[in-house]
Amino acid sequence: MVYKPIGMALGLGGGLLASAAFKRAWKAIADEDDAPDPKDEGRDWTEILLAAAVQGAIFAVVRAAVDRSGAIATRRLTGTWPA
Repeated sequence: MVYKPIGMALGLGGGLLASAAFKRAWKAIADEDDAPDPKDEGRDWTEILLAAAVQGAIFAVVRAAVDRSGAIATRRLTGTWPA
């Protein structure tokens, strides 16, 4: 119960971190500032799906790292593992 608001704050921070990481990764991959939008008629399937895969992978890794770090910090502070 105590972890719920902490987890929500960590999730928000993790989302911002993941978004920034994806922007940097996409710039390195495609040398473009913005990833393609799926409804952009001028982009091909390969580019759209690559952007989605990279974005999904980055968000999943950041979320797992943030969730795990938050759980470890909670255990250190309270002595119990969050549910």
